[in-house]
Amino acid sequence: MSHPAPQPRAQTMHDRTGQEGKRPGRRRVLASLGALPAGAVLATAGAAQAAPAGTGKGSGSGDFALGVENLLAPEALESLRDARVGLITNPTGADQQLRSTIDLLVEAQEGGGYTMAALFGPEHGVRGAEPAGGSVGDYIDEKTGLPVRSLYGATQKPTPEMLADVDVLVFDIQDIGARFYTYIWTLYYAMEAAGENDKRFVVLDRPNPLGTDIEGFVLEPELSSFVGLKEIPQTHGLTVGELASLFNGEFLGKALDLEVIEMSGYDPEAPPSADLPWVLPSPNIPTPDTAVVYAGTGLIEAINISEGRGTTTPFLWFGAPFITEAQVDAIIADLQAAELPGVLYRPMFATPASSKHAGEFCGGLQLHVTDAAAYEPVRTGIHVLAALFANVDEVDWREGEDCRTEDDVCWIDKLSGTKRTRAMLEAGDGAQAIVAAWRRESRRFEATTQRYRRY
Repeated sequence: MSHPAPQPRAQTMHDRTGQEGKRPGRRRVLASLGALPAGAVLATAGAAQAAPAGTGKGSGSGDFALGVENLLAPEALESLRDARVGLITNPTGADQQLRSTIDLLVEAQEGGGYTMAALFGPEHGVRGAEPAGGSVGDYIDEKTGLPVRSLYGATQKPTPEMLADVDVLVFDIQDIGARFYTYIWTLYYAMEAAGENDKRFVVLDRPNPLGTDIEGFVLEPELSSFVGLKEIPQTHGLTVGELASLFNGEFLGKALDLEVIEMSGYDPEAPPSADLPWVLPSPNIPTPDTAVVYAGTGLIEAINISEGRGTTTPFLWFGAPFITEAQVDAIIADLQAAELPGVLYRPMFATPASSKHAGEFCGGLQLHVTDAAAYEPVRTGIHVLAALFANVDEVDWREGEDCRTEDDVCWIDKLSGTKRTRAMLEAGDGAQAIVAAWRRESRRFEATTQRYRRY
């Protein structure tokens, strides 16, 4: 990654000096949410500290306030006066009472003196109903009458025509901390388009469910795709507002008028003072535990093993029709021998209703996260892949014969950000060697992040 001179920090509400992230506490936010019901990604999280007086919109979590709640404070809302506003959001855009950011901004138009002009939808759509990879089209939102522009499908970057009637783009979507989660690249493309078309850009900040966790190889530029556009690790350890500031300072070619509306009362190293609502950011991240493991077990998408799509435990369970009970036992033995923190393993058989091996009875196993603060998603995901390759002869890359040479570009290369992962797994180098190989890169990236941290 190139490191140009640090850019001035983006204009911010409730600014404070950033603190260096400490690995041991990086995921205590989710640890405190383990008792939440399944089916209910993180809508909010933070420590109980003083929120700015006059926010008036957030309650249910002590003095913690989300970016959207702080925006609705009268003095902050004034920044939108006389503007035509385009909102990029999905169902995770909500306050602590689960009131939609769409509804909140529509209701505040008259008092704020601005006009809502359009909605923009990422993968899965503004209302979150589309399946993974499903094309999202343009339409008129039935509830608000606003035009909805799709940023997933034929167009991933807002066009000048889409932005013609917009002065300010506002982004409010919950990220889950993984490079291959597409919402952050919708953010990047939207920021790029805003800069090119002289539009202001406002990010309403939300927590990173993985805290300050940084793991995995930094993306190699030649493998850039919509599951990884720029050179960041597999887990980036930043809130969405911090990530936007990093994009602005490190990658965007044109300076952007960026404002981050920070959270208040948020400490990534401390749990929230009360249980907080859970909103699915996408159909296959239904629980807090799923969000914890996804950054690692998402790599299973790259092989001919089901990653649990079409079951009630996506990314927590994996399996295939050709995996036997004896092989499950051997995989578990390998994982136990690795002494990975915060996780237990259980043999589990399942029949996926959709996606890979749909309708087939599959042998496999389930991960049970016992300590979300200690769990290391990418390290664990690499150990899972290594154990599968070591114990099941039928395991192969999902492209089969089209993924055999160094010149091939396979899904594992795009997800892990490098061809080294594939080469090392095929050579039997072992998971520990792969983890050791990325350590230096992740440390360099962590040093870069310090100038962009806000909490």
